[in-house]
Amino acid sequence: MKISSAAIALSFAYGASAFAPSVDPSRIGTPSTTASSTELDLFFMNTLKHKRAVSKVNKPARVKDSISEQEVRGLFELWNSALATGDSRVVASRYSKNPVLLPTVKDDPRTDYDSVKDYFDTFLLKKPQGTIL
Repeated sequence: MKISSAAIALSFAYGASAFAPSVDPSRIGTPSTTASSTELDLFFMNTLKHKRAVSKVNKPARVKDSISEQEVRGLFELWNSALATGDSRVVASRYSKNPVLLPTVKDDPRTDYDSVKDYFDTFLLKKPQGTIL
């Protein structure tokens, strides 16, 4: 986006107020009785956008049913069996389509199939096996 030299000069001369209507700081967030319909529309649109954004971020994770200890053990056994194959493709396929693997051997987070596979190419040379204590 190109900005004219006049706009830059105004911003230096008047600060941010050159681009925004002057508002009494004590009235920020409260529409005034003399606000134009455009100002009111912008106020309510921004408020609504903010509320939607916050509600998306603050929603708790939804789980239909809780997972049992037996199911956790079963998932672990599937992963551990994949390790036993020594095949990084098999291990990487045990991860979701959007994995987040925070490896212990290397410092780079792995967030896709190829990077998870790459991690296990090296890690599987150590012939790892897990145990639930």
